[in-house]
Amino acid sequence: MKHIFVLFLFCACFGQLSAQNDRAVIDRVVASVGGEIILLSELQEQLSYAKQQQPNLPPEHRCVILQNLVIQKLLVNQAKLDSIEVKDEDVETQINARIERLLGYFNQDEKAIEEFYGMSLNDIKEQTRTDMRNQLLAERMQGQITEKATVTPAEVLRFYNRIPKDSLPYFNADVEIREIVYKPQVNAEEKEKARVKIEELRKRITTDGEDFAVLAKKYSDDPGSGAQGGDLGWQKRGTFVPEFEATAYNLEKDQISPVIETEFGFHFLQLLERRGNLIHVRHILVKPEITDADLATAKMKLDTVRNLIKTNAISFSDAVKKYGDKNTPSHSNDGRITNPRSNNTFFEVADLDTDVYFAIEGLQVGEIAEPFQYRGQDGSKLYRLVLLQSRTKPHKADLKQDYGKIQIAALEQKKSESTEKWVVEKLRTTYLSISDMFMNCPNLTEMLEIKP
Repeated sequence: MKHIFVLFLFCACFGQLSAQNDRAVIDRVVASVGGEIILLSELQEQLSYAKQQQPNLPPEHRCVILQNLVIQKLLVNQAKLDSIEVKDEDVETQINARIERLLGYFNQDEKAIEEFYGMSLNDIKEQTRTDMRNQLLAERMQGQITEKATVTPAEVLRFYNRIPKDSLPYFNADVEIREIVYKPQVNAEEKEKARVKIEELRKRITTDGEDFAVLAKKYSDDPGSGAQGGDLGWQKRGTFVPEFEATAYNLEKDQISPVIETEFGFHFLQLLERRGNLIHVRHILVKPEITDADLATAKMKLDTVRNLIKTNAISFSDAVKKYGDKNTPSHSNDGRITNPRSNNTFFEVADLDTDVYFAIEGLQVGEIAEPFQYRGQDGSKLYRLVLLQSRTKPHKADLKQDYGKIQIAALEQKKSESTEKWVVEKLRTTYLSISDMFMNCPNLTEMLEIKP
């Protein structure tokens, strides 16, 4: 079926919410797949999202969008028939993660989000919950279809040889880097100041009756939850660090905990509600201040580690395990930094953080840059050592030099073929109807023509 494309599962959950308010006026069913329906508004939302990314999309792209929606609904329909489970806490975790990203886009300004979308964050969560559940169902169904897909070296070679030599992709210069992230240690004096501050904040709530949310917004050092009055949303067991989680699960509803210390600083928290292993809590965090002296000590520590590696007194891998911050994603990957755009460890030079770019400029492969300071995702001050693992020049795809990238492309093609075969088989036994307004789309009419 040559018009079936790789399915792109995405949710325009927070991109086009305003369109959902108009559904009562503009909506109609444009397709039915098994027990699932596709609304005109769903198509318009995803088309608008696509046009934001590529403004010059041709008019017929709506045919591709509807085809992908049909495939997604087919996956959802089968997932329900197969009793694939998506837990409430999984949905909440994904929604909360998207809310956190949304807050990041709006500089942690909750009011700006509400003005932009014309609804509260809670309303946004409610409006996206069903879409998020269906997205997770479709992803898990597709995962089951492709979970056994693998490629052998011979298949990678065949995949590469089938590409016409004049069509081989051109790869820009890229690098592979490893890091050791070191978290500066707080001195005892600053630690005590933070403890006194958090105890005073707790007293203002428990004794003086001040509002928890107001104080969280004003004083909490957790930028994500602080903007929401300390609210961490619904979370499942295993989400929080052990000290925080043990405290949270031992609270009664509305109870406020004593002050506790975790690797992030000092907290106290309040249990708002609990449903089995799913809890809804809010907290206030006070982080001890990192002084210039603490930072200088951290830099000296990493200077020492760098010299130990350069003199072969310790390997880079062992140094990652011994000195690296275990909360850094690269720590569990032998120090290798993953590129979020490609999900592999290769970065085009233009995609590197500015500080990393200048740190490795002029380094030879295998050399380590001097330690430098940077800010973690939570705003904390950290130090890092960066090792230049590999560097390539701009070049046409080459099997020897780019085997990893070519292997990924071959695997993705195989997964796409598995999904396409599954779609064709399921369309033979699943009810499908498409509105007459899309009968000028060859890819959709071809789907309708599939017979047992």
